[in-house]
Amino acid sequence: MHHPENRLRVLTYNIQVGIDTGRYRQYLTRGWRHVLPFGGRQENLDQIATVLRDHDIVALQEIDAGSYRGAFLNQAQYLAERAGFPNWHLQVNRNYGALARHGIAVLSRLPPTGIRECRLPGFLPGRGALLLSFGSDARPLHVLAVHLSLGQRSRQRQLRYLARLSAHCKDLILLGDMNCPAWHLQRHSSLINAGLHVADTEGHSYPSWRPRRNLDHVLLSPSLKVRHARVLDHPMSDHLPVAVELDLPPALAASLAHGRTMTLPACA
Repeated sequence: MHHPENRLRVLTYNIQVGIDTGRYRQYLTRGWRHVLPFGGRQENLDQIATVLRDHDIVALQEIDAGSYRGAFLNQAQYLAERAGFPNWHLQVNRNYGALARHGIAVLSRLPPTGIRECRLPGFLPGRGALLLSFGSDARPLHVLAVHLSLGQRSRQRQLRYLARLSAHCKDLILLGDMNCPAWHLQRHSSLINAGLHVADTEGHSYPSWRPRRNLDHVLLSPSLKVRHARVLDHPMSDHLPVAVELDLPPALAASLAHGRTMTLPACA
């Protein structure tokens, strides 16, 4: 990556386990692709890798950890290698053995100095969050990657949980598929109290073939300044990726250059 040291490029992308969708009816006509292998999946992943490689930290949702439907390919590892990311971490949230291993992942060019897997509250199990730290313990950058529930009541509980976790982090990037619009996040009292603001407020990321809803977001601590935020026209899933370029405070940029292992706040 050739850009100033005080810049950071982050991206969130729900990749729908490598399934491209171009019409609502394809959820039915191509629904079998969620449980069975198909020939174009790896080509789709290669296309996804091309957009990932322009960023420093990437959060991925709806990723398969290696099962029959995906020809037992660990999609996080594959995308990290194809896009040139030396670091990746995968959290499996729904494990159906050989049939499907569903989860979220974070790819990074920076070496993480701490990783913690969190289980999100909700009425149904299977939602999680990945909390990673980068830099020194004097001024760490925390990255919290999530995929929230479709149901409003569960999602409200999850947002309150994330706000409590965020209160321990001075410099935080919270990103992922939130399954709700930006205005909802901007009015959520727990997130406001945690000092977080939505970096992307205008772009629509779903459905990818005719975007009408903004469901995928990047939220930031006040210390992190937005240079650019946009939805990328890269319809290799039913969602489009959201990319944000940040300006980092000088002390944080220096910290990222001299990171070491540190203790993360508990996921309680």
